Amino acid sequence: MRFVYFTHGLRSCWNHGNAHFLRGVLRDLLARGHDVRSYEPADGWSLTNLRQEPEGAATLARFASDFPDLAPYVHMVSPDLDAMLDGADVVIVHEWNDPALIAAVGEKRQHGGQFRLFFHDTHHRAVTDPDTIGRLDLGCYDAVLAFGESLAHAYRKAGWGTRVFVWHEAADARLFRPLESYTERQGVVWIGNWGDDERSEELRSYLLQPIRALGLALDIYGVRYPGAALRDVAAAGATYRGWLPNARAPEVFAGHQMTVHVPRRAYVAQLPGIPTIRVFEALACGIPLVSAPWNDSESLFRAGTDYLLAPTPDAMEAQLDQVHRDADLRQALARHGLETIRRRHTCAHRVDELLAIIERLDREQAA
Repeated sequence: MRFVYFTHGLRSCWNHGNAHFLRGVLRDLLARGHDVRSYEPADGWSLTNLRQEPEGAATLARFASDFPDLAPYVHMVSPDLDAMLDGADVVIVHEWNDPALIAAVGEKRQHGGQFRLFFHDTHHRAVTDPDTIGRLDLGCYDAVLAFGESLAHAYRKAGWGTRVFVWHEAADARLFRPLESYTERQGVVWIGNWGDDERSEELRSYLLQPIRALGLALDIYGVRYPGAALRDVAAAGATYRGWLPNARAPEVFAGHQMTVHVPRRAYVAQLPGIPTIRVFEALACGIPLVSAPWNDSESLFRAGTDYLLAPTPDAMEAQLDQVHRDADLRQALARHGLETIRRRHTCAHRVDELLAIIERLDREQAA
């Protein structure tokens, strides 16, 4: 089949976690022999910000070597929508796209387009800013792919009924895997962005304060850290290391004893059951993980087995100390977390799910 995906960006993952997942999905489709085309704007927000990073140009130059199977299939959005959709069997449009493009693809579907058309939502806006999503022209879309049950529920309430499907993110197992560490694993690593105060207090309470109390080494990678955040990082004795291309994350994980999951407030309060993609990627790399409060309402993982859950900042401090001191615990967490990823949460699993959804829609249409 020919798959066409309209994304905010594939070459850049600067503050754009969906690119991680999408790369893995498209790579798996290609490996199975499907025809794949990905389209993105030439001046997308993520790409524009990446170009301003000191290592931005080098990161873009490395895309073809980091993802040689994918690079030939990444194109810029052109004015000729018919050419981009030519021969498509399945078209997926991501929520971050320009509303005009979202509507235009729907119009092509309405006026004779012989393809399945999906809207892919991997953000909390449908719940926290429903008017924005409500203004999108999705009337000609066949179905919605929502990255968690709580988000899918919002679409069902909006009238999508059985035409919304849960499609969680997952780890690209071709990239995220345990690597041999050539030096002794040291300290804690946090890979994540500070952002727009969506989890600022949580990062202070569940990451910086416990680290400061324990005196553990902490390396922080990410972007959008304002001056106040950087001062807090320094006060905790941590080291801010700036932007990290996602393709380099496995080797960074391999050099550290453990990592931490701190979900954004919206996903705790309004969209339970949706972890950050870093949970999938960290466990796929075999690094022990300790999480701030998070309700795994869909039982994606096994709390206490695949990772440790800290309900309070004091509990986080105690658990980080325990993992630091107990090599057997570190090995058990790494083993079990990796086992769950390989059994349920790779991009290959999500491709299986997507193909099953397409088959179901085809059966229903035929009936």
